[in-house]
Amino acid sequence: MTLWIDADACPRPVRDVVVRAARRRQIELVLVANSAQTLPPGPGIRQVTVASGADVADQYIIDHAVPGDLVITADIPLAAGLVDRNVTAINPRGEIYTKSNVGERLATRNLMDELRGAGLAGGGGPAPYSDRDKQAFANSLDRLLAKL
Repeated sequence: MTLWIDADACPRPVRDVVVRAARRRQIELVLVANSAQTLPPGPGIRQVTVASGADVADQYIIDHAVPGDLVITADIPLAAGLVDRNVTAINPRGEIYTKSNVGERLATRNLMDELRGAGLAGGGGPAPYSDRDKQAFANSLDRLLAKL
């Protein structure tokens, strides 16, 4: 099993929780990003820096993650691609992407993108990341790691 983090926009508290979990369980952790990340020293943690460009890091993860791995991402199209390949994915707020929910989330994301492009919806974005979100993520991660 490998833990993957779509690291470009991953909140630091999430990364810290995943690093601790990977070390505790001695699981390989790979952070994939368009730019270098500051990593804590230690075995089993590596970084893959991909070329700049839209979805380059996402494509790397899709190409390299396999069933039995766990990917942390807030990117809905990436999550949809992973779920299609039977790779488990979870977002930084602890919500697990499944075949039953990722299609709806992708449709909603695409609709909002079109509305924003047409000037019919504000930029918005997710609510600020909170301690409650961090705890929900940590609990979901622990449950998934025990299950996988």
